[in-house]
Amino acid sequence: MAYYWLLKPTFYIYRAPSLKSLRLISCYDVSNEGFTVAIEKFPLLEELELSLCSNVGEGGVFGVVGKACPQLKRFRQSKHSFFDFEASGYNKDDEALGVATMRELRSLQLFGNNLTNEGLTAILDNCQHLESLDIRHCFNVNMDDALRAKCVRINTVRLPHDSTADYDFQVQEPTWSRYRSDSQGGDDTDADDMEYGFDYDLDSEDYDDYCDPSRYLNGVYEDDLDEEDRMVLRAMRALMK
Repeated sequence: MAYYWLLKPTFYIYRAPSLKSLRLISCYDVSNEGFTVAIEKFPLLEELELSLCSNVGEGGVFGVVGKACPQLKRFRQSKHSFFDFEASGYNKDDEALGVATMRELRSLQLFGNNLTNEGLTAILDNCQHLESLDIRHCFNVNMDDALRAKCVRINTVRLPHDSTADYDFQVQEPTWSRYRSDSQGGDDTDADDMEYGFDYDLDSEDYDDYCDPSRYLNGVYEDDLDEEDRMVLRAMRALMK
């Protein structure tokens, strides 16, 4: 079952206590609070996808999932792009530590997540049944020898700098909070082939637009859409006012 951004799933949460698969894609109206209430109604859930749902995550939300859905075997979170955010009190591993409570996971995809080596280590140590791991565009992870050794038991592993040719959504350039000259993981060849490690300064108005989910259509920012899709997006925003 998949819900998209104009569909509000609250009507359905009491009607499917035996739900085993839930996919939320571009559901910008869903908040942490609403998601937390809903997910506790699905104790038999085995598959969960949160793709391009920019208002769901952090704040311990994924820890709630781990507790409410003990049978969860597949979890996928795809973000618009990697955004290297730095702020006092911000924990880059908040979501990863929540994922680490999903102990029955077989398949995990975190695309564009801010997790670090510490968060990935927690996942690998606690999710002992993993068969597939995808952490592409998670550029805060530096795959050192210790992490690579932990990944040996996993059948399929996709690393931060691996190809995104088969990714389901449009891949956007990563945004850094400061200039970086090093690759933060991956081999030098992969890093050289990628256009990142630059300053991307946004003023407050531009930043607000960038973070506004109503500026995206199917994960693509409005500036990158063709004229027809821009018209569709503007019409959607008008309906939501």
